[in-house]
Amino acid sequence: MRNKRLIIALLAAITFGLIAAVSVKQYLLNAQTFKTTLNDVVVAKVEIPVGSRIIPEQLTVAQFPANVTPEGALSTIDDQLIGRVVVQSISPRDPVTEAKLAPVGAAGGLSSIIPEGYRAMTVAVNDVVGVSGFIMPGTLVDIVVVITPPKGTGNEEMISKIVLQNIKVLASGQNIDKPKNDREAERAVRAVTLQVTPEQAEKLALASSEGKLQLVMRNSVDQADEQTAGANKRTLLSGERAMIAPEPGANAAAKPCPSSPMRRLALRPVKESATAPKVNTPAPAPRPTVEVIEGAKKKTVDFP
Repeated sequence: MRNKRLIIALLAAITFGLIAAVSVKQYLLNAQTFKTTLNDVVVAKVEIPVGSRIIPEQLTVAQFPANVTPEGALSTIDDQLIGRVVVQSISPRDPVTEAKLAPVGAAGGLSSIIPEGYRAMTVAVNDVVGVSGFIMPGTLVDIVVVITPPKGTGNEEMISKIVLQNIKVLASGQNIDKPKNDREAERAVRAVTLQVTPEQAEKLALASSEGKLQLVMRNSVDQADEQTAGANKRTLLSGERAMIAPEPGANAAAKPCPSSPMRRLALRPVKESATAPKVNTPAPAPRPTVEVIEGAKKKTVDFP
């Protein structure tokens, strides 16, 4: 009996040992397989502002699964990476990719973030022209000029006209990155630098010298082309239909057409005329009635 129990215990120990050995082997195989699917990716240890050159102390290497490794990610911190200029602000623990870096040999500062074929042009602004200080790097604006038409055009009244649309702001004052806190945002800005093509630079230079400029901020998603006829004193005094203020984030398709019949009805509700006489309808004359009793029943009879 005692030997039987010993044999059962020995068989149980061998069985559990085999199960443990198989489990450990499977775990090691899975760990090795998972390790082979990881890629080394260079990430930022601290905030790297736009326009600055990368130094080794700002970088570290982390491991990313192969299926989520960003396209263009760099795997090693070498001489080809150190000294590159950042064209997009990189947050801590964000991967460093080629899309966020200027080409090798590019100079730092504002020139590194100007795309090929574009120019940077600075215009003077104040609190009104600069949309009360809300113009920041990365903002999209339209440029309106108030100018007197040239002689011989048949119109010598001052006119305001949108001359440039969807212009990106590269810098606000001397800051080429978005402010990190409210204190930086509250600083008075006297100039903004705009990203323009050479043809747009010529128009902007003429508009700033011949008339008064006004920047109009637009939604970064709304990049549609709006063609307007401009406004002068005559069109200014002709009035304007009331527009229903859209909710934040509403798209253009949700805006009602000012000339639609439904809109005219909504903006001009029908009111009763104050001069229309009120017609008083006389109350009908009471009809004579007689109460008739027939046995146990009682009823009322109306006479015509």
